Amino acid sequence: MSRTLRRAIFAALLAGSAAIASPVAQAGPGEQYVPLPTYRVGAYASSGTLWWAGELDYFRYINDVEGGIDGVKLAYEEFETEWSPDRTVEVYERVKDGKDGSPIAFFFTHGTPATYALIEKAAADKIPLIDPAGGRTESTDGTVFPYAFPLLFNYYSQASVGINFIAQKEGGFDKLKGKKIVTVYHDSAYGRETQPAIQLLAKKYGFENIQIPVADPGSEQSAQWRKVREIKPDWVFLRTWGVSTPVAIKTAARFGIPADHIIGDVWAGSEADVIPAGTAAKGYQALAPYPGGPNFDIHARLRKDILDAGKSNLQDPKFFGSVYYNIGLVNAVLAVEALRTGHAKFGNRPLNGEEGRWAFEHLVIDEARLKKIGFLGLLQPIKLSPYDHEGGGAARIQQWDGTKWVLETDWIQADRETLRPLIEAKSAAYAKEHGITPRDPSKEN
Repeated sequence: MSRTLRRAIFAALLAGSAAIASPVAQAGPGEQYVPLPTYRVGAYASSGTLWWAGELDYFRYINDVEGGIDGVKLAYEEFETEWSPDRTVEVYERVKDGKDGSPIAFFFTHGTPATYALIEKAAADKIPLIDPAGGRTESTDGTVFPYAFPLLFNYYSQASVGINFIAQKEGGFDKLKGKKIVTVYHDSAYGRETQPAIQLLAKKYGFENIQIPVADPGSEQSAQWRKVREIKPDWVFLRTWGVSTPVAIKTAARFGIPADHIIGDVWAGSEADVIPAGTAAKGYQALAPYPGGPNFDIHARLRKDILDAGKSNLQDPKFFGSVYYNIGLVNAVLAVEALRTGHAKFGNRPLNGEEGRWAFEHLVIDEARLKKIGFLGLLQPIKLSPYDHEGGGAARIQQWDGTKWVLETDWIQADRETLRPLIEAKSAAYAKEHGITPRDPSKEN
């Protein structure tokens, strides 16, 4: 069988499974409508299919086991986008007014390019864009961006945690002076997003900051890694995505770059990134705001009530607790806990976008709450405010041992104090360019 034919058959199977797996919401006035722009087909399907499995399994758990959020059921619906920003915009326009009398309280963009494409539309429509560990970093400043949430772990925090971990490995921040740190990045809005933060941190600590782009899709990277070998870096920060990550890991090995001196960011640290790279990935490390593993308390609950009951969206059980499955769980629980927060103010009913904004801006999940809902260790404590739409800013570091991810650290906190002026400068520039008067949350109810 030819490679072309195999690919065609594989694509058809993926398309068929997506059609079967995608639930169609029968939303009603008493239910909270949750539209989900997803990508079960296309270049990023290996990530997407696991992500939505985790997200939908948790939503189903909330509906079937807990009876909804304070009695309010979730009516969720998938829309295939193939990770195309244009298609995600089409989905947004289709669903922004809700469905069958059920409003939407927020819109998951499921991708940084889509967040960029929608950020002005959503502000005009007063619908919060939720993009955990992604989005536009300056939207951390909620005084300029009331309706955008780079929730949990923005790109500047990702850069900072990576540098903090390198400092730990080197024996202190003073040991960073003179070190060569190369960032190999996906040449997109996502990939370029950390550059201002790394530039600032390089100036603060005295390391050499070298940036090397990889064009999408990144299936050939010999030129980039030949250059890395010539530079002889002390560390490499890998900010790729999709097929470009295993290609990077394998090519790095071919050019003699040790895997245990490469640190992947959030979106370059899943099973989909390391398994295709084979033995070259052993020792590779990655930031983990969504740690891999099936042994957190929430997994025991889901195994009993969803997987063993035959209700799971997961097609292959061996990926239960994989990084992308856990990303789906964390995204879903952030939404659920925000809606629960909104119910405490507005009553146990479906919320609209303005109420959803208030709910996310007042979201607090402390360690006691994490333990109660089964997410202790899987999700960091988080506290948002109208001024701070990130609320977390930490990650653990995990290392691939050749068969599984092994957690190497506890939560490492970003240097948010150093990063905040940079965020505020960028948000102020955006406000000036778009004629926005920053809000004063202290004068709001």
